[in-house]
Amino acid sequence: MSDPTLRQMCQNHDPKFGHFVVEFATPGIGHILKNAGCDFVLFDCEHSGFGFETVKSAIRYLEAARLPAIVRVPSREYQHIARAMDMGAEGIMLPMVSTPDEARTILDAVKYVPEGKRGVALGIAHDAYRGGDVLAKLAAQNQRSVVFAQIETKEGVANADALAAMDGIDCLWVGHFDLSCSLGEPGQFQSKTFLDAIDTVAAACRKHGKQLGRLVPDVATGVEYRAKGFEFLCYAGDVWTYQAAVKAGIDGLRAGCADVAPAAPEKPAKKKKKGK
Repeated sequence: MSDPTLRQMCQNHDPKFGHFVVEFATPGIGHILKNAGCDFVLFDCEHSGFGFETVKSAIRYLEAARLPAIVRVPSREYQHIARAMDMGAEGIMLPMVSTPDEARTILDAVKYVPEGKRGVALGIAHDAYRGGDVLAKLAAQNQRSVVFAQIETKEGVANADALAAMDGIDCLWVGHFDLSCSLGEPGQFQSKTFLDAIDTVAAACRKHGKQLGRLVPDVATGVEYRAKGFEFLCYAGDVWTYQAAVKAGIDGLRAGCADVAPAAPEKPAKKKKKGK
């Protein structure tokens, strides 16, 4: 059985588990995460500092492992969206999507005609450098591309139903920290205001049959949000996962070795003097 694409993942409401890459774009990252059980990778360009040369290489690493990549671009500008798509991203994630007009501009940059206005470039990375019938290739790319709109503002919550109703928007992705700030309660993820906002976004996705996603810092949060109807659950991030694992090991070594008295070194044997 072949590995599912992001488009295929969006056709069911089973949970999909991934990992957030913000630091380690090494050649082995795709196979490392694939063999850790990931279904997808969220590759961040909003806060990481990764440039497009790195994105292009990283997508090849992930393709080699048959692991779909969602690229979060740094803005809603055409140059950021279309370039990531041209480099082969299966999914594109856009920060701070608050209105249908903003979403329409995004879709125009992602989709080829007749669904959008993206500039045509064929026979490059996104279609594996292959030739073929132009109309068929445009249609195939429109079908392949998956759009994740981040709900990170109070206005985005208010427009969640309209955004979820749009053809071409496949998933509403809650940006929990920015959303909490927009709601006036930074980091208060158990407040009634925040949880009501989550319920509003979840209801919009259920109504229109769209996917729902977010980053989860730990397993307990992931299970909690799965119960709320979230399908795309992106576990932690590479920096913090690596740091936590190393810290646990170092702390364990430090504590375990604190009361261990090392064996006393053996005294070297005295050399016999010559002639005796």
